[in-house]
Amino acid sequence: MTASAEDKMQFLFALRSRGVTDSRVLTAMEEIDRGLFIRGLFSERAYEDMPLPIACGQTISQPSVVGLMTQALDPDPRDKVLEIGTGSGYQAAVLSKLVRRVYTVDRHRRLVREARAVFEALDLGNITTMTADGSHGLPDQAPFDRIIVTAAAEDPPGPLLAQLKIGGIMVVPVGQSDAVQTLIRVRRTDAGYDYEELRPVRFVPLLEGLGKDA
Repeated sequence: MTASAEDKMQFLFALRSRGVTDSRVLTAMEEIDRGLFIRGLFSERAYEDMPLPIACGQTISQPSVVGLMTQALDPDPRDKVLEIGTGSGYQAAVLSKLVRRVYTVDRHRRLVREARAVFEALDLGNITTMTADGSHGLPDQAPFDRIIVTAAAEDPPGPLLAQLKIGGIMVVPVGQSDAVQTLIRVRRTDAGYDYEELRPVRFVPLLEGLGKDA
């Protein structure tokens, strides 16, 4: 399913009304059609501001949360970004319009395969997608200017913090999977890490190991 002009207008209005105000982020989200990342019964709801189920028991986040997380990341066109939790691929695709390179990992091989197919169809050549245990990050490609985690950890994961450049930013949901979670922005400084609480959120838990289909 692809967006009509009216769909796009309502979609962008919903983003703005929920606090997504960065013009670069809004432009990227206008360019990347969320409908291409949703299959089956829920595709007709692609332009509503709500999370939707995807394969492997995962979800595609609601667009306003994608926008707010991207905005919190403060991406720069020169940045190298690590995303933990490819899911549908939608967040990585949005980021690909804003930064130099995106590395995205997921524990489910099927999700990686399906996301990669959409990236190729959209000619998004600056995304590298792989099946891996995201809790360990990608030490071979570190350090990263920005890291975004789309699954909730009890604390910001140590291996990911270690892979963040000095001056870099990580955005991660933190909290127990069955309780209140908080979106946290972490800035790495010469002296250590600064933590800032942004808003309550709800994400699937960050799990170690690979999915059963991997």
